[in-house]
Amino acid sequence: MDPGFRSPLVDFFRRGDVARDVRLTAAQGALAPRAHEQHALLLILSADLEPAIAASAHATLDALPLEPLRAFIARSDVPQPMRDFFAARGVQPGEAPLADAGNPLTDTSGALPAVPEDEGEATSQVLSTLPIIDRMKLGMKGSRAQRAVLIRDSNKLVAAAVLSSPKLTETEVEGFAKMANVSEDVLRIISMNRAWVKHYGVISSLTRNPKTPPAISMQLVQRLNQRDVKMLAMDRNVPEALRLAARKFVAKT
Repeated sequence: MDPGFRSPLVDFFRRGDVARDVRLTAAQGALAPRAHEQHALLLILSADLEPAIAASAHATLDALPLEPLRAFIARSDVPQPMRDFFAARGVQPGEAPLADAGNPLTDTSGALPAVPEDEGEATSQVLSTLPIIDRMKLGMKGSRAQRAVLIRDSNKLVAAAVLSSPKLTETEVEGFAKMANVSEDVLRIISMNRAWVKHYGVISSLTRNPKTPPAISMQLVQRLNQRDVKMLAMDRNVPEALRLAARKFVAKT
C-alpha cells in the first residue's frame, strides 16, 4: 500500500527492505519520528504479508486518539491516499488542522537508551553494541552528536532514521554530505531531497565528496559557481570523469 508520503525511512518500508522485528516495532507505534511517518508506516504495515504484523498495525490504528487524528488528516500536507485510507475506516478530517505534526500521535517507544552525547570513541563503541531498533530510535530522537555517529552506521536503516529525524538541521546535512566515511546510499538520499539540494553548501559538498556516485555529482556541476567549478576541475580526490566534466564546463564559460 502506497501512503503517498516519502521519507528515507518510509521508503525502506515501501521497498520491503526491513527485518521482521523492526516492522513489528513500527506496527506497534514505537518507531516513527513524527506523525506523517507514523501514519505512513502504519498504512504500509496494515497490509503486511505476515498476519501478526498486519494485526498489530491495525490495533495501533484503532488506538490512535480520534480528535488529534482528525486534526492531523485536516492538514494540507497530508497526502490524499492517507486521507482515503482513514476515510475508509470512518475517520473524516476535523474542522481545525493539527498545528504541530512534529511528534507521532502515539508513542510506545519508551525512554531512549542511555548513551554519551558526544562524538567520541566511547560513544561510538556504546552505540555499536545497541540493537538496531535502539540505534534507530536514537537516530530519530537523540542528540546531534549521536546523529553524527549513527549516520555512519553500517545498517542502512539506521542512517535512514537519522535522515528522517525532525531534529535534523541543514547544517548537519551539509556536514553529512562532506563525509567520506558514509555510505553511498546516504549521499544518494541527500541528493534526492529537493529541500536539501536547494542549499548551495549541500550541492558543493556532494560534488567534492569522492564517495558521491559520479552520476549524481556530474549532474550537480552545472549548479556550482565558476570558482568552485575551476577548483573541482583540479581536484584529484574526485573521480576523473567529474574533473573532465568540470573542465568542459569551465571551457564553455
